[in-house]
Amino acid sequence: MATTEEPRWTVVTGASSGIGAELARAFAARGYPLVLTARRHERLEALADEIRQAHGVPVEVMALDLGDREAPQDLQDMLRERGIVVHTLVNNAGFGLRGYFASLPHEQQLAIIDLNVTALTSLSRLMLPGMIERRRGGILNVASIAAFQAGPYMAVYYATKAFVLSLSEALHDEAKPHGVTVTALCPGPTESEFSATAGLKDSRLFNAGVMPSEEVARVGLEGYEAGQAIVIPGAKNRAGAIGAKFMPRFVSRRVAGLLQGMK
Repeated sequence: MATTEEPRWTVVTGASSGIGAELARAFAARGYPLVLTARRHERLEALADEIRQAHGVPVEVMALDLGDREAPQDLQDMLRERGIVVHTLVNNAGFGLRGYFASLPHEQQLAIIDLNVTALTSLSRLMLPGMIERRRGGILNVASIAAFQAGPYMAVYYATKAFVLSLSEALHDEAKPHGVTVTALCPGPTESEFSATAGLKDSRLFNAGVMPSEEVARVGLEGYEAGQAIVIPGAKNRAGAIGAKFMPRFVSRRVAGLLQGMK
């Protein structure tokens, strides 16, 4: 349970389902008040009601499309208007698409970058200075084991997650001397809406087995609270990340392409 006098408000993006919803539940179980944000207002309100009843913590809902370049500043303004001082930012919102780079819709690939990279970077830049000034709190960025190698047939998604991992590691070292933690959570295949949106349901990657979102969230929160820079849930995923680090890059990207299952 949070024990400091100042409330440990936690902002969770992409909170309407999957890992985001489970992270919200996990933080609430530790006594953190929440701000939930995503596009689907009704889903957020339902989750907020559930969490209030289960854990007795304050929950605010701020429905926004973070793919909009103005949305991160809008969220910051809404937080200030409600007098909410952010202790933890959970950058979970993101999506991917499976297919050939040259064939997937141009605008949708740019939208992946806008949400996975631009919104995450903007929110981190807006909220990190206050955390450093107060010498408390931090950022939990949801990356992926996709961050550790190139990914044919999900080229843009893999590239965005490599950015998230690199940024998170750099910010971890910059923020640590100020008492602030920045952690990259790098899950593998997970039970969530992501796979359906990305078109991965029939891929070898997801047919090889998935982790429950609840378990991913638990491991991620524990790693963040322990001050870790990188958290990889699951022994198989950790082995894959290590293997990608040491095998030749042409091998790791061929393995990644094979697992996407494109023919």
